[in-house]
Formats: sequence, structure tokens, C-alpha cells
Amino acid sequence: MATISINNIASAIYESSIGKDGAELDDIMKKAVSVISQKNLLSKSKEIIIQLEKIVDKKEGTIRAKISSKIKLNEKITNEIEDFIKKRYSAKKIVLEFEIDDKLLGGIKIEVGDEIIDTTLKNKIKKLQNYLITN
Repeated sequence: MATISINNIASAIYESSIGKDGAELDDIMKKAVSVISQKNLLSKSKEIIIQLEKIVDKKEGTIRAKISSKIKLNEKITNEIEDFIKKRYSAKKIVLEFEIDDKLLGGIKIEVGDEIIDTTLKNKIKKLQNYLITN
């Protein structure tokens, strides 16, 4: 008997819902929840939704990024970050999530998927410290 992975469930939900809306989409979602329940996977529902979101984002060319900074960023900097991410990842759409991190001394940290672009002052000091210790 084959195991059912979270990715397989999310892919099946995505594929079965393409081009559907209204009552037809409601019916597909009810069936999906029923199958997930029957397979005792309701505890994995959050992971299934996250995987489904990743599938939809990939198909639509959407990139999600988490931006951490010490202070709230102004519109100019936000637009520059968005343009940078669009170019770097060839994205059609960018969804930015902002977080104020009091532990940062300055600069910003950008997280896109598994990649982290860390231009924080704390990171620069750490790199300088490592350089001075090793040289």
C-alpha cells in the first residue's frame, strides 16, 4: 500500500480545483477534507495548506518574502526590495511579509524560501569578527 504524502494531497487538491468555482469548488473542498479525515491526516492540515500555497505560488509566478528590520521601512525601500526580488527570482508577483525585530542593530534580512540575504549590522559585525579571528 502506497503512503500518501502531504505533497500528493496538495497536488491532488490543486489539480482537481483548476477552473472550478462556486458550488463545484465547495464540493471538491468538502471531498478533500473528507479524504484527509478518513486517512487520519487532519493533524497535518496546516502542512497541506502550506504545500498547496507553494504549488499555487509556483504556478502563478508568485514569490513570498519575509523582510526583517529594526524599524518600519519606508515605501521607497519597500519598492526597491520588491524590484530586487522580482528581478532576482523572475517573479510576476511579490508578497512581502514585514517583521520588526528589536534584536537587530540595523539593516535588513530578506528570507525567500530557503535563501536568506542578510545585510544586517549584526551579521556584518559577525563577519568582521570572524575575519579578524582567522587572519
